Amino acid sequence: MKSILTVCIGNICRSPMAAGLLAAGLPHLRVVSAGTGALVGKPADAMAQRLMQQRGIDISAHVAQQVSQLLCRQADLILVMDMEQRRYLEATYPFVRGKVFRIAEAAKQDVPDPYRKDEAAFEHALALIDVGARTWIDRILKITKPEQQPT
Repeated sequence: MKSILTVCIGNICRSPMAAGLLAAGLPHLRVVSAGTGALVGKPADAMAQRLMQQRGIDISAHVAQQVSQLLCRQADLILVMDMEQRRYLEATYPFVRGKVFRIAEAAKQDVPDPYRKDEAAFEHALALIDVGARTWIDRILKITKPEQQPT
């Protein structure tokens, strides 16, 4: 595995936070994010930036981009925030089937969109993303980390 794509709608709240967490936990992988209806060129939402900064992760350089065939082809794993986004990607790019999952798939949960909502909505979304990201990080490290050699 070399590349992960995180996807939400506007690409300014959930997917940049997810990408930040995944990149911090998997520094050897390429992690990018995009949106199905991206607010192209916009930075990450100020609340998302602040909450991530509190975790020691800087997403201030993020610039929203539209999901594309190229981004989907480059990704070994695509993590979306809800089933609607998964269905959209699979319908738009049928080749992604089998590599698209919700970030909170293990918990069988969608991550609600906090856009234009209060801090509590962002914190709730980030908490779900964090649990999901940790689960994916653990799974990925098990399959990509070289075995420890006995000494």
